[in-house]
Amino acid sequence: MAEKKSKNVQKEAGKKTEKNKKVEVTKEKVIEERIVPRLYEKYKNEIIPQLIKTFSYKNPNQAPKLEKIVINMGVGEAAQDPKIIEEAARDLEMIAGQKPSIRAAKIAVSNFKLRKGMKIGAMVTLRRNRMYEFLDRLINIAIPRVRDFRGVSDKSFDGRGNYTLGIKEQIIFPEINVDKINRIFGMDITFVTTAKTDAEAYELLKLFGMPFRKKEITN
Repeated sequence: MAEKKSKNVQKEAGKKTEKNKKVEVTKEKVIEERIVPRLYEKYKNEIIPQLIKTFSYKNPNQAPKLEKIVINMGVGEAAQDPKIIEEAARDLEMIAGQKPSIRAAKIAVSNFKLRKGMKIGAMVTLRRNRMYEFLDRLINIAIPRVRDFRGVSDKSFDGRGNYTLGIKEQIIFPEINVDKINRIFGMDITFVTTAKTDAEAYELLKLFGMPFRKKEITN
């Protein structure tokens, strides 16, 4: 009888703990929604009017916007050492502020000793506030720390208004402690916009502060 009562008490305690966790998560989301990112305010107050002026949109809803940012960290070395993917995922989580999903190989490649289903990468998709906050840190803190930085290329648009930026080293992000890393990881950062042309997407990102070297887009 006493044992059954003890189990019931533990069960109730577990339910309360789980409930408290849910409440804490809800509070964090509410706080996050209340804090308006600086770049979002800039988009509403400065970028939209400028885009309307440049492209002669009839109303603000026609102005392109940033929909999401996808960060993909490919780790081919993980095929030889599975622990490497854990390091990559840890660094990506610190950089993005969000837990990444692990990507598995879709096909087997015998030359690289790669089997189907083997974990070879990590990916994060950022939206809303986290997206704007990451973009702010990327443009104003991380990119300028690239050695001999002279601007980013404007040739990586996909023809549908999306842009991909390649980063060679994760250590340009201040969240990464250089003294504690064992490997250098690169990543691709894709900016998905609602722009119908690359020219519109270019202008959108440029107004956000993306330091392009020069404009070479003709469409």
